[in-house]
Amino acid sequence: MHPMLTIAIRAVRQAGDFINKNYENYNVLKKQNNFLTNIDKKVKQIIITTIKKSYPTHTIITKERYQIIDKKNSIQWIINPLDGIINFIKLLPNFSVSIAVRINCRTEIAAIYNPILNELFTAVRGQGAQLNNYRLRIKNNNELKVIIIATGFPFKKQQNTSMYIDVIIELIKKYTNLYSTGVISLDLAYVAAGRIDAVFKVGLKPYDFMAGELLIRESGGIVTDFLGGYNYLSSGNFLAGNLSIVKKIITEIKQYLKY
Repeated sequence: MHPMLTIAIRAVRQAGDFINKNYENYNVLKKQNNFLTNIDKKVKQIIITTIKKSYPTHTIITKERYQIIDKKNSIQWIINPLDGIINFIKLLPNFSVSIAVRINCRTEIAAIYNPILNELFTAVRGQGAQLNNYRLRIKNNNELKVIIIATGFPFKKQQNTSMYIDVIIELIKKYTNLYSTGVISLDLAYVAAGRIDAVFKVGLKPYDFMAGELLIRESGGIVTDFLGGYNYLSSGNFLAGNLSIVKKIITEIKQYLKY
């Protein structure tokens, strides 16, 4: 096992253990569109401490202090301590801890952990993706009428709402099975595991998808923006799944895009 993946797994499991022990016991520290609790602050510190014990010189980038990723820092750990914070606050047992390790501007290692279900999704570039040590491969489902598309609403960037609703209506007309977990990292992990067929999201930040992006690629899927390109890192417009499904979804949504 890659030594950095070993540390990433240790970090997400320790964080997950703390979350499970404190489930239903939290205080909301910040409201409005960006929720924060005393639990995710502690989880962040657990992850940082675990990483720094083994890699004290590596850069750690958190959700709250996100910065543009560049070549000045050759190794960066992108952490999302508690993805699905609203689910956590509402006691919906669906949230995750995620870590992506970037080396020279490429994501090389990913770990996404659902502590409630004890499901650990991992990937190393060139070595495939796994769920609890079982290899993941995306199925090539070509029958669009039975696919499940994970999505969500862009409440933080409401200028995208009109276009997004138009696209959603078009997808509902043709595919009906739209789905939202409220946890971006798990949506992507579930694509890699074949539980969801595609993910369609607007306005994501790189910390939302970097770990899941590697999982999908290493399980045989593709990741694009809404035009089939690779501008999702800056635009936040994110589409992923197997090649056949992604191509067909792009065809459906292009007419509504306002880049």
